[in-house]
Amino acid sequence: MKTRSIALTVIVCFAAAALSFAENPNMGTWKLNEAKSKLAAGTIKNTTVVYSMDGDSVKVVTDGTGVDGKPMHTEWTGKFDGKDYPLTGDPNSDARSYVKVNDHTMTLTNKKGGKDTTTGKIVVSKDGKTRTLTTSSKDSMGMTMTSVAVYDKQ
Repeated sequence: MKTRSIALTVIVCFAAAALSFAENPNMGTWKLNEAKSKLAAGTIKNTTVVYSMDGDSVKVVTDGTGVDGKPMHTEWTGKFDGKDYPLTGDPNSDARSYVKVNDHTMTLTNKKGGKDTTTGKIVVSKDGKTRTLTTSSKDSMGMTMTSVAVYDKQ
């Protein structure tokens, strides 16, 4: 009886975890809608963003162009728990953290050597079809640059 209860509890926990990730509106493939976006000059332009499950973590892959106009590919795998996880492919950042604010909103922070390089807020529309990323970073002269990237769910 005790073994059966423990097994059932474990199964319910795994099912709940799977459902919570499945219900996350960020999951899937997103394409940049340049007509609706307002990207600051001299910032990275991610044209495709893909959120997918990788075991019990989330993998985020971006493809686009760097500030030099050359193709850029980044990858991040972690959890939406506010902890820093390694970020590869971004010359300006080596770690990223996400914090889930509510079902449709998250914040993110990119860091290089432990110092913030970019902060942002992601909001997915109630219908789940649009994702808006508002980021803030500093240029080489210390001036704040703000970009708004609007993505459509694919």
